Amino acid sequence: MTLTLEPYAAQIARWPQQGRVILAQFDRDSVIVYQAYSEAIGHHAVTHQRLGGSGFSFSRMSWIKPNFLWMMYRSGWASKLSQEMVLAIRIAREGFNTITSLAVSSSFDPAAGLTHDEWKRAVGNSEVRLQWDPDHDPTGAKCERRAIQLGLRGSILRQFVEEWTLAIEDMSELVHAQRQLRHSPERLVIPREDVYPS
Repeated sequence: MTLTLEPYAAQIARWPQQGRVILAQFDRDSVIVYQAYSEAIGHHAVTHQRLGGSGFSFSRMSWIKPNFLWMMYRSGWASKLSQEMVLAIRIAREGFNTITSLAVSSSFDPAAGLTHDEWKRAVGNSEVRLQWDPDHDPTGAKCERRAIQLGLRGSILRQFVEEWTLAIEDMSELVHAQRQLRHSPERLVIPREDVYPS
């Protein structure tokens, strides 16, 4: 898998500055999502091109993020414990669309049209959890724009791993190199992302 890279400065000029936005690298058939793991889980995933092995559990919720910089904020640019290895996972676009269509917000939102009790039941029954969190710039500062992360469990997590995963790449070398440039936005280069059509 070869990701398309682009200077951060060129991308920030075209990204929306506020609102709920899915930024992702995608093509007609696939979408890139990111996860960060311990080296043991990460190396197994890259070697076998599937998540699994010792340490990975199908009984826990697993969170995916299509936004590279949100993953960098969450993992401390691959410096946090058990998040030392950042993986780019190319998944079938059909799978990503299925995941987003089944997502239930982690927080109650009256605008969604459900009562609090209906929402609570939906959260309990859903295999996909959705959170809109503040996006962050390369230094970790909050943006007005909101970034999506999606928590998977149960049969959807199995489909993500066993059916929808097309390729897995270790991004750690790029992450470590660009971490040194995170305070120099004019020099920073990251995966190209565009607004994903809703």
